[in-house]
Amino acid sequence: MKMRTHICLWACYVLLFFFSGTLTAQPKWITADEETPNQPNTWIAFRKDITLNKVPSAVITQIAADTKYWLWINGEMVVFEGGLKRGPNPNDSYYDELDLSSYLKKGKNQIALLLWYFGKEGFSHKDSGKAGLIFNMQAGKNRIVSDSSWISRIHPAYETALEPAPNWRLPESNIRFVAEKDLAGWQTAVYDKAPGFTPSKEIGVWGDAPWNALIKRPIPFWKDFGIKEARFEKQVTEKEVVYTAYLPYNMQMTPIIDVTDSKGGTMLFIETDHLNGGRQINLRAEYVTDKGNREYESLGWLNGQKIIIRHDKTSDVQINKISYRETGYDGTPEGTFSCDNDFYMKFWKKGLRTLYVNMRDTYFDCPDRERAQWWGDVVVLMGESFYTYSTSTHALMKKAIHELVNWQRSDSTLFSPVPAGNYKDELPAQMLASVGQYGFWNYYMNTGDRQTIADVYPHVKKYLGVWKQDATGLTEYRAGGWSWGDWGRNIDIRLLLASWHYLALKSAAQMAELLGYLEDAAGYRTIMETVKQAYNKCWNGYAYRHPQYQKETDDRVQAMAVISGIADKDKYGRIFNVLKEQWHASPYMEKYVMEALFQMGHGTYALERVEKRFAPMVNDDNYTTLFEDWRVGGAGGGSTNHAWSGGTLTVISQYLCGVEPLEPAYKVFKIEPDPASFKTSSISIPTVAGTVRSEFDNNSDEFVLKVTVPSKTQAIVCLPLTVAETVLINGKKPAKVYTNVVPEYRSEHKLCYQLPAGEYTILAKK
Repeated sequence: MKMRTHICLWACYVLLFFFSGTLTAQPKWITADEETPNQPNTWIAFRKDITLNKVPSAVITQIAADTKYWLWINGEMVVFEGGLKRGPNPNDSYYDELDLSSYLKKGKNQIALLLWYFGKEGFSHKDSGKAGLIFNMQAGKNRIVSDSSWISRIHPAYETALEPAPNWRLPESNIRFVAEKDLAGWQTAVYDKAPGFTPSKEIGVWGDAPWNALIKRPIPFWKDFGIKEARFEKQVTEKEVVYTAYLPYNMQMTPIIDVTDSKGGTMLFIETDHLNGGRQINLRAEYVTDKGNREYESLGWLNGQKIIIRHDKTSDVQINKISYRETGYDGTPEGTFSCDNDFYMKFWKKGLRTLYVNMRDTYFDCPDRERAQWWGDVVVLMGESFYTYSTSTHALMKKAIHELVNWQRSDSTLFSPVPAGNYKDELPAQMLASVGQYGFWNYYMNTGDRQTIADVYPHVKKYLGVWKQDATGLTEYRAGGWSWGDWGRNIDIRLLLASWHYLALKSAAQMAELLGYLEDAAGYRTIMETVKQAYNKCWNGYAYRHPQYQKETDDRVQAMAVISGIADKDKYGRIFNVLKEQWHASPYMEKYVMEALFQMGHGTYALERVEKRFAPMVNDDNYTTLFEDWRVGGAGGGSTNHAWSGGTLTVISQYLCGVEPLEPAYKVFKIEPDPASFKTSSISIPTVAGTVRSEFDNNSDEFVLKVTVPSKTQAIVCLPLTVAETVLINGKKPAKVYTNVVPEYRSEHKLCYQLPAGEYTILAKK
């Protein structure tokens, strides 16, 4: 006991030294000592010179900034856009941690940092009201902290662009850069002669308001793909000159221009083809030239497939080169897919691109209009990510989950998008989807992250507590702040809510059982049964319809009844007939319709229906991403880069290729392909347990399946119903151990085999 006390005291001492040190070494929040550092769209340059006798093997540094920062050491760019938008909850902020040892040298070192303070609320950011920087570096015995010894000034070249401003959902401002006001070479200028720099103003210490507690950045720094030159064309109109640069695909990027102006003072308007994406005014930039030649990179990232630069026809300006720096979430598309169907290959490529352009600080609904973490979208994007992107994306999911519950309101309701400073409405259907099977529980099954489930369960319990049943036992209608079930018409909202409620209750019961709250679990399952019985009373012999619903039968509701397990199999035939006739689901909900069709054994029709519905957007070569609605400019604004339209990637992976975890973290997983109309297919999936591979060849005489089962895992392989009993595994009849499948993992009427880690070729005669 005494030893344990000593260890705890020593740990506390170390932490106190690291984050507080002596009073004189305590890091301070600092800002420019000027009149207007807290105006929206303010940019502040900070400098600090230090001397090191030697450079330790590790120089751990913490940086928090409101809102974003760029860091140079000895003139070398070290961090391109550091910091995360506020906040992990409505009050606190994030900080970055990095090792600067490889950038420092013995002797004099120059630290330069450019801060961008948003100063505005948005759908993805909570404004603090103050621009600020805090810096804490431990270099061996040397501790360098931010304080009044740092010099700073508001960067005079950065201004706010002319109207129109970006739409109110975005916290970022349009940036104008006036070249003649630039502080050339300020990152390496002689410290005591830096023009206009004065000692910084101390405005707080670590943990002080308005930034409050600082939470370590939970996701990687951005991946920088480097600077690449773009092909561009010049067009002269009656009033202006327009340069259009062509990028290989829709991306997150910062535009870079090489420009010559013999006189200076020319306004260049820098836009992308997504300036009005989703029927809103989005982000752009402006640049005012000085005399001579200059290269300029606009640091606020834009998205698009084209960079468009305009200037007045009368000006003497020449654009010599247009380049771009693509950045994005540090994940790689390690999942691969191929098949013999050209349409679905094209769909996969566009879906993958759309997914990536919607990942950064958070998962977005779209990267232009909102950059907002709507949780109906997040649920779908998480599912896609598990099958397509590296496991580094799991950190983004975990961040999203913690943000959602940590923004829970005092009345126990949840809402999205979060983080947010100017939005607070609950969307009940999306919130139920979030905490349910496709949200939190799906995260657990793919990652095995029990701690996160333990963290969120109390919040889930509180939220489900606000949901009640009516006199029939059906989920009571709750409008919340926005009674949104889907884009489009013919939404049977009572039954749609009940479906999501049922799945949320199932997830909560599983969470409770995992954590040992057995009474809670029993209570959830009792409510599930009540809801299920009431839901089935809404079956009219042909379809599910709530008695108060008077419009066309809702295809979404029929699909949800299937995938939730509410509908018994004896109803599948009638439901299938409905899904052949009713096509109301938006691209968001069509994923669930497709899944239901595969579950009912109608994979071929699922592929046909999806191809007919998605063909216009998938085959439109003007776009490399998928749309929000069925057409450009449709429901919701109709943005052209909504990753919720890529849910098909998940269904193909999970049902056509048949790969799905049966136990958390892929300890046991299923490979149960349903070829449908495909003759060949191959998929490779990055999981926390290793790479899972499955490849089938479905010809007229035999079905050949090749699988890779990672080390320390087991696969339950179930063959399609079309195959006969003649099966060879790696050229031999299956050993008894292969056929000893746990009953709960068997598939009805199918041949199933339990395979340990290894490589297998399974041949089945038809």
